[in-house]
Amino acid sequence: MTAQVFTIANQLTLLRMLLIPAFVILTLYGEFGWALAVFAFAGLTDLLDGLAARTTGQKSELGAWLDPAADKLLLVTTFIVLTLPNIGLVNRIPLWLTVLIISRDVGIVLTVAIVNLAVGPRTFKPSPLGKAATAIFIVACVVVMIFNYLGYHSRWVDAAIWISAAITITSGVDYVWRIAKIINK
Repeated sequence: MTAQVFTIANQLTLLRMLLIPAFVILTLYGEFGWALAVFAFAGLTDLLDGLAARTTGQKSELGAWLDPAADKLLLVTTFIVLTLPNIGLVNRIPLWLTVLIISRDVGIVLTVAIVNLAVGPRTFKPSPLGKAATAIFIVACVVVMIFNYLGYHSRWVDAAIWISAAITITSGVDYVWRIAKIINK
């Protein structure tokens, strides 16, 4: 029983969660290069945990819940930290974008919970737009961190912010449409 819970994939996911405080501390202390390295390493653990689960045949129910939770925790924390004023960031993520992204995620989670309680158990698979949103959010965070490390503002940061806003709204509308289809089944 313990071997199925404490798989290599789950250990990598837990490591990703443990790297979050290191990322926050490094960013708050102005160590932007190290913060970027920790974020990149955390991203690498995300790739490796899925690979480990598939190649070793150790997919677990815990991992199915833990992995997306770790992803959300890392991204939400990163967006919040990169939005904070007065910590020496040349490039900050606008507060409105951070609120928009977190609101979308909270809305999705609450809607899924309410549908499951009110209508009965339903399966909600990640949508392609939802996966694209996650990838775009990661790229946006990396772009912001790179230019904070380099110490200057770039149009790449502006583009990353607006693309993140567009995919947030688009994927949010897509989730509403998908949930409506699931409810009507």
